[in-house]
Amino acid sequence: MKEFPEPNDAWERDVWLLSRRMALLYYHMAKAIVERLGKEEGEKLISDAVWRYGEACGKRVGEEVLARGLPLDAANFGMIPDLPSRGWREQTVELPEGRSADAVVLCPLAAVWKEIGATDLGRLYCLVDQAKIHAYNPGLRAVHSKNVLDGDDYCVIDIEEGGKRT
Repeated sequence: MKEFPEPNDAWERDVWLLSRRMALLYYHMAKAIVERLGKEEGEKLISDAVWRYGEACGKRVGEEVLARGLPLDAANFGMIPDLPSRGWREQTVELPEGRSADAVVLCPLAAVWKEIGATDLGRLYCLVDQAKIHAYNPGLRAVHSKNVLDGDDYCVIDIEEGGKRT
């Protein structure tokens, strides 16, 4: 896997292998949609499907947070696992504006899309993050302030609560 470093263990490698398959499935489905419907209509359909998928994921997280008797705030969103505990690599980074942020330095899906030259179609998938947060709590908003598929070195997703970054 060209865009991947050495895995830390067999579990991480297994997550990467499954992520590769899912990234390729998404890519081929998205490519077929665009070929059939054209770029504008195809990308609209892809975005709609990704949004619906993200909503389902975000609602599930919200239900689990509420079941624990907790409020649907930005801090509690991260309490419920939404992705595997291995495979996505994160670290704290210092951003140019002087704040530190948790950043994804390896997204196995994005690594595949970069490898096959499908960053534009892959980037449509990232809408899932906005949809998840919106479905979890419509008062929150997710913004990709950095994204590897836009050419950045890592991904940062800011969650804004009432217009204030958290």
